[in-house]
Formats: sequence, C-alpha cells, structure tokens
Amino acid sequence: MHHLMVFSAIVLCITILMSLYRAVFGPTVFDRIIGSGFIGTKTVVLIVLIGYIFGRPDMFLDLAIAYSVLNFIGTLVISKYILKGKER
Repeated sequence: MHHLMVFSAIVLCITILMSLYRAVFGPTVFDRIIGSGFIGTKTVVLIVLIGYIFGRPDMFLDLAIAYSVLNFIGTLVISKYILKGKER
C-alpha cells in the first residue's frame, strides 16, 4: 500500500508539471487561471497522500483543508480582478 501511494504521488507531481505548463504558457488568461486552479487542487491531494505516507493523516488533512480554502479564495479574487478589468 505504501508503494502505491508513493507511485500515486509521483504521478500527481507529473500532472502538476503539466498543469504548470498550461498556467505559464496558456494561450489565454482563462487557461492560466484554470491551470493554476488545477495545480492547487492537485496539491491538496498531494498533501493528503504525503500525510498517509508519513502516517500522520490527521495533521496533513488540516493543512490540506486550509490550503484548499486559500486556493479557492485566490482563484475567485483573480477571476474577479480580471473580469473587473475587462469592464473598464
């Protein structure tokens, strides 16, 4: 079970790199926002997996919840900023 979680974490890191490419080189601003949102979501899952790998899921689950809230608020703020900039 431990090897499966480590393998899943490695695959998740690879998909984070793919999303990072989209966030940096996305053709539109919305692609970049979606790419950064994907990175945040996958990072939450990665934090939970790391918690299970180290045998401390309770502590890492709290960190994952806090990080997911910050990711959600950050995505909303950036989207609102971009939409408000287009109205001017």
